[in-house]
Amino acid sequence: QVQLVESGGGLVQAGGSLRLSCAASGRTFSSYAMGWFRQAPGKEREFVAAVSWTGGNTYYADSVKGRFTISRDNAKNTVYLQMNSLKPEDTAVYYCAAGPNPPRRGVTEYYYWGQGTQVTVSS
Repeated sequence: QVQLVESGGGLVQAGGSLRLSCAASGRTFSSYAMGWFRQAPGKEREFVAAVSWTGGNTYYADSVKGRFTISRDNAKNTVYLQMNSLKPEDTAVYYCAAGPNPPRRGVTEYYYWGQGTQVTVSS
């Protein structure tokens, strides 16, 4: 069992930056791939980024590639999402999730989810 708690969301102007954190409980955190997803009002939850259990492989949605960076610190049981050059269309609730290796992009392929953190980007 893995419990996930996101933090770091907030209100930021377009072009600004935020860093999201996801703290995990449980001794098996390092055995899971970790992903970030987001859900905007009226839209389906979508893949944003994922990182393998070692942190050596990362994957991004085309919409965030070059702007967002996912990383993890297994010693701290934490995964991060650094978000730069934010756009109004990045506004959403952001969720972290734990899933199988290698990392997947599908929502249904992840086992554990956090409660989400709101990111709002003003124009």
